Formats: sequence, structure tokens, C-alpha cells
Amino acid sequence: MRELVLLAGTSETKRTLTNQLQSIFGELVKIKSYATEEFLPESLSNQLVVYSSYLIKKEVENVVQQSCKVIIANRTINYEFIDQLLSVAAGTEVLYVNDFLETALDSIRTLKALGINHVTYTPYHPGDPIPSHINVAITPGELALVPSHIDQKINLGVRLIDIHTIFKIVDYFELPDSISTELADRYTKEIIDLTKKLSNASQKASTLNRYLMRVVDGVNDGILAVNSVGHITVFNEILERLTGLSHEFAVGKPLNAAFKNVELIRFLTKKDIEAKEYFTIKHSPYMVHRFYIKSEKTVVATFKNIDETLDMEKARRSDLQKKGYVSKYTFDHILGKSKVMKETKNIAFQLAKTEAPILIYGENGTGKELFAHAIHQASSRINSPFVAINCSALSEDLLESELFGYEEGAFTGAKKGGKKGVFEQSDGGTIFLDEIGDISIKLQARLLRVLQEMEIRRIGGDKNIPINVRVLVATNKNLAKMIEAGEFREDLYHRIKVLYLKVPPLRERTEDIPLLISAFLEQLSSTDRVPTLEPYLYPLFQKHQWKGNIRELKNVLQYMIAVSGGVTLTQEHLPTDFQIEKSIRKPDDQLTTAMQFVLSSLFELHHEGMGISRKKIVEWTKENGDALSEQQVRTIMRKLAVLGFIIIQRGRGGTELTKKALDYMKINE
Repeated sequence: MRELVLLAGTSETKRTLTNQLQSIFGELVKIKSYATEEFLPESLSNQLVVYSSYLIKKEVENVVQQSCKVIIANRTINYEFIDQLLSVAAGTEVLYVNDFLETALDSIRTLKALGINHVTYTPYHPGDPIPSHINVAITPGELALVPSHIDQKINLGVRLIDIHTIFKIVDYFELPDSISTELADRYTKEIIDLTKKLSNASQKASTLNRYLMRVVDGVNDGILAVNSVGHITVFNEILERLTGLSHEFAVGKPLNAAFKNVELIRFLTKKDIEAKEYFTIKHSPYMVHRFYIKSEKTVVATFKNIDETLDMEKARRSDLQKKGYVSKYTFDHILGKSKVMKETKNIAFQLAKTEAPILIYGENGTGKELFAHAIHQASSRINSPFVAINCSALSEDLLESELFGYEEGAFTGAKKGGKKGVFEQSDGGTIFLDEIGDISIKLQARLLRVLQEMEIRRIGGDKNIPINVRVLVATNKNLAKMIEAGEFREDLYHRIKVLYLKVPPLRERTEDIPLLISAFLEQLSSTDRVPTLEPYLYPLFQKHQWKGNIRELKNVLQYMIAVSGGVTLTQEHLPTDFQIEKSIRKPDDQLTTAMQFVLSSLFELHHEGMGISRKKIVEWTKENGDALSEQQVRTIMRKLAVLGFIIIQRGRGGTELTKKALDYMKINE
């Protein structure tokens, strides 16, 4: 039995070359193979030994006896992957990576000898300085050695034994001529297959280029590409109309043949960073966006007509506004400086940056819908539709048709041509389902399917329509208890509560009440003169439970403005059903409104255990209505001291509330 021993350096080389030899010789020659990085036999004698490379000669000289016939293999590239290297742009500098410098140099010589010299090769092996300017690397199976900063890595596969070495093996074993002819035919076939592969790739590239040019010509923006020597390579139809030059004329010419604006040419030839700037071209404003494709050494720029863009955006926004599909509020519209409110707004802002569904929980009147609007405004979908539906305001059948739409003839009274549901109409944007806890079990099942599959089917329809919407839901109900009672699907609950936001009730953020009062008084005023609320009522409002939350506060103020004539709001103007302590009364007539206001600040600071200083009082007045200067506070405090409400200590003793003041505030709590 004919036997050949292959000695290789690495296990990968051993495996690849063994497979190659077995595919060539089949059962005619038995192949034994070893890798120096694994293990070697103790001794080899009277055998044909093939070295994978001359580089392993020293490593195996103690194993291979003089009685052996040794053939040192010549290696060539693996044709199976050569098309990847041929696809690299001409003139590109590439790193040839191998474990030894000698092997890398041999491989480069082979590639050049085969005529694959359209790129510039730089040899590299571990220990060499890493060239930072090269972004393409090729390697015969040594991907782990490629520097990490390189973007494009091409694995050519382990180099194969060349045909001259194969014929040496054939001669050694005195194989029949038919084997030599078969080998020659096989190599010829491989070359033909490679040629076909490259030809097909070339045809596909040509076809793709035609398609791409159609796309480039079909867009509404001008598109320009400039190569490394400053010549135009892409010039679409929009640029033809913009410059008055044809594509045939512009391509291959330098930039100054198409553009005369020196600043524009300077901008287009920069290769450092992506940037965009405004330029006036033919008396029209354009936004020119430039970016550099490093691997191709090409600058690409788009030219967008600002006037046309603004007109399109206005038309689109106008259409959305007519349908009511725009969000009206941002986080700036949500008033509140309290710690809990700041935390809630911050959480909501972070959740807005995701795409997952959000369950917004809060009591009636806390502002859940405002948060939904603001989340949409802070999301990546800001320029897409925002549709809000109150699930408790519609009957089951009507809500179903509103959400999912219907086909013509789906039911009696169905509109001719059918109707899109809000899920379709909000495609690409956000849908807000308020009072989600009020929908029926039947609709819950349909909604679950929409969230799972991101597709809907109209009522009476027979096809599924894919959608892309971000779903926000809100409720004031305890959905967990509803699940226990069998009133809400648990699987839907987990679908809508991927993210969760709790909006605090007003009683947990009472320090925001003065700010809200000030904003509502200005908002509700029907005249140039904004009504004022008597200062002694602020503590009362802060102690009220506000079961209707912000909505109740706004309604109370609106009622007071209506019955007062819109000037000064007092206790007498409160709604008759407003629950207050019977002992409340107006303060002594000897205290002016300003004095009552400052006394309220003193009492609140005292109640919170904070040191009382004029500076803190000034800050309190700013946050709670009319801001007073430090001089005004000093004058008022002297008057309060004269009236026996406070004692002003000397030095750093601060200010002390007297029993008279405490009794007064207790009466008016």
C-alpha cells in the first residue's frame, strides 16, 4: 500500500492539506498527517514525507530519518476565496497577516506572480508594529492574528499544495499517466469554475449598479460622489437639473468643473468627519450633507432643497393636525418642582428613548395623558402620528371598529370602501390607549394578538396588515386585582407592562400646588388682569386631599374665578361642596395680605424644621406666588415682630414664631 506522511506546522494547515491530498489521490495513497503544534511520531523511516513548508524543517529534523524521501511543498492560494480579494478596490493598501514573516512574504510573491497585484500588500506577523492607517486585511486562515482596529477582514483560507508538488508525488509513486491527466483536467476545471464565478459576480455587480443608479436618480435629493483624486464618480438627475450639467459631462471631471462656489468645493473635499452645512446654489437654499467612506476613499454628499423640504413637512404636519394625530405637550408642559415629580419626569424621559410598550398608572386627573404626549415628543417617532383613544368613552363594537378598522360591507352602515383603524393610521408613530382597564375580554384578546404579531386584521377582512407602532396605555385601575377577578388577561398585562410609569397623586406633591395655582390662574383668566388667590388659602389648598387631583384643582379655581368676577379669590368663593374645616376664618384685619403671605412662609419653614432666614423666605415667596425682595421681607418681619407674631433674634439666632403666631396658624389650618 502506497503511504504518504504529511508534516505541517498547525492543526488547521494539517487538516486542510490532508483533505486536499485525499481528494486528489483517494484510495491510491494512504495519507498520514501530523502537526508540530500537536505532536509528532518518534521516528519516520523509509517513507515519503511531505513538508507543508520549508519553515518546519528544523522542527522535524530529529524525527525524519535519512532513509525517507522528503518533498518540500510549494504552496499556492486557495482559489475558492480569491473573489473576495479581487473585489477590493484597486490601489487599496492591504495587510497580509500570517504567523511568520517569511510565509507572508511568500504568499505576497505568489499573489503578484498570479497577476493579483491591483492592491498594495504590506506583510504583517505578530510582533510587528501595527499600521493604524490600513483598514483591510487578508489572511490564510489566521483571523485571530488580524489587528482589532481593522474593519474589513478577508479570510483566503489555508494555502493549498500547488500542482508541481502534486506531480512530484505522482512521479514518486509511479502512478499511471491517467492520474496526471486527471489532475491537470481537475486544475483546469478549477480555473474555469473560478472564471465563471468571477464572470457571474461581474454581471451581478453590473446589474446592481444599474439598479442603484435608478435608485440614485429616483430620490428627491441631489447625490454626488467624489473619489480619492477629487474626480466626480456619481452625479444624479437632481444634480443635473440643479447645475444644468449632464451626467455624462460631470462624471470623471474635477469638482470645479461642476461647481464654482469655492466654499462648497472646500467643504466637499474634506475627508475628516461627517458634517452638513447650508449653501445657496442657483439662488436656492440647500442643506449639503457630506460623509466619507474610508474603505472606498470616497466622499459622498447629498443636496436637499430646504424650501421643498419645509413645504413637504408643513403639508404632512397639516394633514396630521387636521386628523388630530399630533402630540400637543412636551415635558416642559408638565409643571412640578417637587422631588417626586422631578423623578417621575426623569424616568419618563428615559423610557421615551426606548421602543417598548409603557403602562402609565395614576389616579384620575393626575396627568397621565400629558405624560403620553410628552413621551411621544421625546421619542424617535416625534415626527410621526400620535393617536389617543379613550377606551372607556366608546362602546365595545365602536371601539373595535375605531381600533382595527373595517372593510366595506362588514356590517350595516359600514362606510363605502371601508375604513382604516387607528392602528393603521398611527403606523410609524405612537398609539395611546387611555383607560385600558375598561376594555372587554374580547377586545383584550384582539389587542394581545396585535402586540404579539404587530399586524392587524380589519373587521370583515381576510388579510393581515403589518404595522409599526409604539403602544402606550394608561389606567387608574388595579390591573393585578382585575386579573385575579378574571376581568383582565394576564398575558395582555405582561405585554403592556414591559415598562411602567407611576404618576404621583397631587397629595404626594403638595409643594407643587402654588406653582399649579399660579399657572391655572393665568391660563383661566379671560381678561388682561390675572386673578389672585388670598395667601391664607394656600395652606388650605395644600392640606386638601384632592381626590380628583390636578383636574379637581383646576375646576375649583375655574369656579372661584367665575363667582368672584375674576379679581381676588377668597374663602367665600370656594365651591359649596368643597370640604374645609368649619373653624377656618380670615386672618385678623391687622395683618395685610403681604404679612399673611410671609407668616405662611415662616410657619412652613418652621414646620419643616428648617432654619428661618430672610434668604429662605425670599426663595419660598418665589416658589409660592408673588416674589418678594429681601428688603420687603425685612420690613414685613419687623411689623410682624411689633404685632407679637415673631421674635427676631440677634446675630445668628434666627427668627422664632410666638404662641400667638402658632395659635393663629392653627386656627387657619
